[in-house]
Amino acid sequence: MAKLLIFDWDGTLCDSLSKIVTCVGLAAGEQGLSLSSPDEAREVIGLGLTESFQTLFPQATHQQVMLMCGSYSSHYIRLDETPSPLYESVMDTLIFLKNKDYILTVATGKSRRGLNRTLKARGMSDFFHGSRCADETAGKPNPLMIDEILAEFKVSANDAVMVGDTEYDLGMAVNAGISSIGVSYGAHCSSRFEQYHPLGCIDKLSEIKNYLNQ
Repeated sequence: MAKLLIFDWDGTLCDSLSKIVTCVGLAAGEQGLSLSSPDEAREVIGLGLTESFQTLFPQATHQQVMLMCGSYSSHYIRLDETPSPLYESVMDTLIFLKNKDYILTVATGKSRRGLNRTLKARGMSDFFHGSRCADETAGKPNPLMIDEILAEFKVSANDAVMVGDTEYDLGMAVNAGISSIGVSYGAHCSSRFEQYHPLGCIDKLSEIKNYLNQ
């Protein structure tokens, strides 16, 4: 039975995908680079920022990648003055789970500064019991984020579940030896999750309650 829940942020809890895609395009354009379609940017959501730009633009120099990372962050901070909303049922479900004594954590491709900023904007700075960000440990799908969270809370892999919207999230769960639940409304099509054998795929976060006793 699950004791600890690990949530991805963008595309799983927060409806921020369009903002991310916009900022990727703006940052790339400043370096004379472009995407063939917005779907390309959605493919790398969940990775750390440096790895995202390296994946999208393998021809870019290290300097260009660093400039794009800085530009992306500046654009995102500007656009996020109006914070992206949480998805339907997210807040109510998180409160329900917290009241049921689940340990709630976040594992995200965002930077620590970015996650702290977005949590503070929503009055959620102290809501989650713990978190890991891409700039302070290994990025997804490396299992280190999950391994560190399990160690911090002294929870076994059998008692943890990862919830995410991308192959990187579910792949990280497989690599860490924990169960996972996919969401259908995020960056990656849910049909891509089958190879990771999740407990299930949900259309809104409130449906997570159907899987937590498995």
